[in-house]
Amino acid sequence: DVILYELHIGTFTPQGTFESARQKLAALCDLGVTVIEIMPVADFPGSRNWGYDGVDLFAPARCYGTPDDFRKFVDEAHQMGLGVLLDVVFNHLGPDGNYVNRFSPYYFTDRHHSPWGDGVNLDGPHSRQVRDFFIENGLYWLHEFHLDGLRLDATHALVDESSPHFLREFSERLHQSLDSRPIHLIAEDHRNLATMIEPVARSGWGLDGVWADDFHHEMRRLLAGDHEGYYEDYVGSIENVARSIQQGWLFTGEMSKHLGILRGTNANSVPLERFVIFLQNHDQVGNRALGERLHHQIDGDAYRAAAALWLLCPETPMLFMGQEWAATSPFLFFTDHSYELGHLITEGRRKEFNGFSAFSEESVRRTIPDPQNSETFRKSQLCWEERDLPPHTGVLRLFRELLALRRQEPCLRDRVRSGIQTKVLSHTSLLLVQASARPAIAVVAHLQGEDRVDITLPGGPWSILFHTQEDRFSGTKQGPELQVDNSHFVGFFDRPCTVILKQVDKPHG
Repeated sequence: DVILYELHIGTFTPQGTFESARQKLAALCDLGVTVIEIMPVADFPGSRNWGYDGVDLFAPARCYGTPDDFRKFVDEAHQMGLGVLLDVVFNHLGPDGNYVNRFSPYYFTDRHHSPWGDGVNLDGPHSRQVRDFFIENGLYWLHEFHLDGLRLDATHALVDESSPHFLREFSERLHQSLDSRPIHLIAEDHRNLATMIEPVARSGWGLDGVWADDFHHEMRRLLAGDHEGYYEDYVGSIENVARSIQQGWLFTGEMSKHLGILRGTNANSVPLERFVIFLQNHDQVGNRALGERLHHQIDGDAYRAAAALWLLCPETPMLFMGQEWAATSPFLFFTDHSYELGHLITEGRRKEFNGFSAFSEESVRRTIPDPQNSETFRKSQLCWEERDLPPHTGVLRLFRELLALRRQEPCLRDRVRSGIQTKVLSHTSLLLVQASARPAIAVVAHLQGEDRVDITLPGGPWSILFHTQEDRFSGTKQGPELQVDNSHFVGFFDRPCTVILKQVDKPHG
């Protein structure tokens, strides 16, 4: 039942507080999401931050409001039928205000390293107390604020060579502590390790889900042409998109050119709902130099077609705030550190893009927005008024209809791998059929240029529910030529479009 919606409290509304975010909960209910995932709120220096520089792990950030304001947000979400998850960061603490080493030298170890420096001590001398510190932090958020789960940041940086692995112990302790109600523990991890989301009874780590990046990366390469950095591992093919949907992720042990190692494991035994997939998230937007969202780089036809395919995949979808109406605002990297540290942050941010062809010249890198400038933060705030203006209204209407379909249709809720079928129709089009329950739903997704699709759908008869070029979504009356006769579907596409079909019960007699 989970349809995730990731948001950042500081930029979700112009006021940037728990209270102002609470006032938007009704809009999220109306959209059709079921679980909110809040980016980290552990307190940090300054008044604006993504949250991954947290240093007071047991204190909701004062700039967002009081702890009781946060409780009120969660309580009201629950009253509306929404779950709430919180993003937590255990792999490092922020560069300013980190006080734990004042108490003990054993929180970090030079035996392990991460992009942020020495690794967290999860397996060395006195690691028992360090493990408990983070486990108790997870328990604190769930018990004190009645949260429904946690998203664990960059778990690949939590190096632990002991047994049981920290993540398994963390999962067991939290699930046991809250056995009276379900919780969701979701990892961010690029390694594609099935062990992470296998149950403890099968020697897994017992996490409930994992961010599966491959679908996003393959789609972005296909739609926008990204090919540098980690995108060099992706070719942007319809075949690989279909494989990502069918398998949950693309890499199951193949060589990663970008990492120089074999990446991934087979996950055929893992239910597909344990894979969280997306077309946008805070990383994939905010870690771009200019914070561009996908719909800033491709046209509206392709964006709507891609969104329809993604939201009807058997995996668990996660939206990023504003995506549902194709928000004009970027999501930029922003901080509020002291001048000395802030200057280093600004320079470091610009140096990150040295290896990208678009920013190879220093004069161009200087145009990258300064994270320390308050205007960078302000530009990242959503403009809610634009939801009522075209073309945003059409995109929002499409998202609502897709999410309603996902909630209502049994085959989109009761998903089993044996009922999922993907088929490559051409180098620009694919078919996704979900038939775990009747009536089945079929998605014909044409993602680029022109194409003629002529196929026989399994089972039948079939009828067309809607397509993404309809006037109410696109604002234009020029749609594809579509025909469906029993199980025979023919479509003439002159631009990207996704068609959703539903199996029709045969009349008796």
